Amino acid sequence: MEHSFWHSKWQKNEIGFHEPEGNALLVKYASFLFGDDSPSTSLKRIFVPLCGKTRDIGWLLAQGCEVVGAELSEVAIIQLFEELGVEPTVTTTSNGKIYAKDGLTIYVGDIFKLTSSDLGDVTGIYDRAALVALPSPLREQYAAHLMAITQCAPQLIISFEYDQNEMAGPPFSVNEKTVDALYSADFNIQRLERSVLEGGLKGKVDADNLVFALTAK
Repeated sequence: MEHSFWHSKWQKNEIGFHEPEGNALLVKYASFLFGDDSPSTSLKRIFVPLCGKTRDIGWLLAQGCEVVGAELSEVAIIQLFEELGVEPTVTTTSNGKIYAKDGLTIYVGDIFKLTSSDLGDVTGIYDRAALVALPSPLREQYAAHLMAITQCAPQLIISFEYDQNEMAGPPFSVNEKTVDALYSADFNIQRLERSVLEGGLKGKVDADNLVFALTAK
């Protein structure tokens, strides 16, 4: 991963990709992650890769989920816990630091060094910021690693599609063809929604929201 690029983004607070509120598409389609039971009746443990300080984590916690995240920037995670009003316990390991408190655990470091033993069992994956944050050459490596450490847990993916020639990412354009190429060998893929992104992406380019539900074959 391009560590220096993302560390610089967070240090300079250049996080236009970070939404100030939770994502409406998560709320709309969270039932896919929850399955037949609500989180309160059957514990759901959701993995959020490259999570940043997304407020979607607070929403998932409020639904009764446990949340596990992975994030390169320690700055982002410090801000996340501050915004949640929670004082975390911080543990240092050979692969980085772990911030944890009240059902929330965040691994700080390179996601490609995260192992299935580190992560533990998860019931679902919420990917709103990982695929779209990674340049094309890294996506295949990421997808394979994610499947390996989660045993192909169900995924809810939210991405954007736009003309990549009109704006350089991140977030990058990740269309249905790309998702199929990465995951169709191991998952059944259902496109749940394609809708116009109001105001465009960063207000610069017309874009569509795409939402996918992935279940292991």
